[in-house]
Order: sequence, then structure tokens, then C-alpha cells
Amino acid sequence: MGENFARVETKYLLSLTQAAQIEMGLRQQGFVKMVFGSPKVQSLYYDTEDHALIRASLERPIYKEKLRLRAYGEPGALTGSFLEIKKKYRGVVYKRRVAMPLQEAADGLLRGKLPEASGQVGREAAWMARRYGLMPAAVIAYDRDAWFCEDEPGVRVTLDRNLIFRDQTLDLDASAPGLSLLPGGQRLMEIKTGGAYPLWLSRLLAETKAKRVHFSKYGLAYQQYIQPGKEGNERSGANCSTVSLPKGA
Repeated sequence: MGENFARVETKYLLSLTQAAQIEMGLRQQGFVKMVFGSPKVQSLYYDTEDHALIRASLERPIYKEKLRLRAYGEPGALTGSFLEIKKKYRGVVYKRRVAMPLQEAADGLLRGKLPEASGQVGREAAWMARRYGLMPAAVIAYDRDAWFCEDEPGVRVTLDRNLIFRDQTLDLDASAPGLSLLPGGQRLMEIKTGGAYPLWLSRLLAETKAKRVHFSKYGLAYQQYIQPGKEGNERSGANCSTVSLPKGA
């Protein structure tokens, strides 16, 4: 069965101190950390051979779209995934996804034809793959803490750490080394809402001096590693100790 989301997603780059303050504030509001079998989130992004989709996205257009496979859990035991189409129009994110066996989804995208059971999401994903000539381009993996409160169902907060990227071994079920996207002392926070923040959340962000950023995980990987590599630079020379934030979501 497919799922549909329409929401505003805002991102903040936090120090460890700020992240701890945010978590304390969330607990005081009744939020709890959701418990999963593993905090690992992995996404396989599809793009053209010359990375046209992410290059267009980094220009921050009014409308942009992306196609990816997402899996939750540690590599080596994965069987399921979500086929996701994510679009953004005038600041609102529209995400549609359908659960599919990981290998079936990956094989179907390469063929440009997905099983009928994948529904409208699968048909549109296959059309995107054929139209743009999409292929597996990058794996982004990280550990995520997700916070939820029954009394605030319209607010979801996630904090990501250990962000890594690779554009080799493009298999979500493979254990492979990656390149770091953020220093260990930083956390990426995403706040997902239906619109305006509740007053308590606005106050918490002000108290912690959390600053909003335009941040794209795949966009950062492209700017930090893929683009320099295409220009003939050695990847080992890329400096991640000071992150240059990309303009894109």
C-alpha cells in the first residue's frame, strides 16, 4: 500500500550541545524517541549520468523532484525497501512511496518497468527512469533518532548523525565503506510540520540559537566529492572538517 505525505521540512545544523538542549526540550513537551530495530537509514538516489537532477536541485528552483530507494536497518539482512518519489514545490514537500522488495524495486527501475502491484507510484517512477535515463548514482546512509508525541501529531523531529556517502557498491544491502559528510560534532535536525510551528517549538529554537540552513545530503555529497572528482581532483583532498552547506533541500 502506498503512502502520501505533504509537509514543510526545515533543517538545522546543530552542535552536540545544541542537540542535547533540543532533546531535553522535546522530552519536556512529552516527546519520546521512537525505537526501531536499527537507527540506520539508507537511501539510493537515482540520477542521470551527468547528475542533472541534483545539479538542477542545487539551483533551488520553484519545483524539483527526486527518485530514490530507501531501506531501514543494517546491510546484510535487508529484504524490503520503499520506492519513493519526492517533489518540492514552493517550499512544500510532497512525498509518495510504496513498499517493495528491495531487489525487485532495483531491478524494475533498471528495466524501466515495475510490477503492477507498485501502483501509481511504480508507474510514475518507471516513467521517470525512462524519461531521464536514470541510473543508481549515490548511496547516503546515516543513523537517525526520530522524536514523536501523541499530543503533537503534526510535528515530527529527527536528528541525524554519522552521515556517509558512496558512489561505488550501489547496493543498499552491501556493507561498504563511505566518505564522511559531516564532522562527528554536528547533528542534522529536520523538523517536519504541516505549516506553522507551535509556540513552544519556536521558543525552543530561539533559546538554543538553532539556525535554519538549506541542506541536501545528496547535494552536499555532489559538491563535496562528485563534482571535484569530475573536475579531476583527488577525493582524498576533500575537506569535511568545515562543511560548505549547499543551497538546496
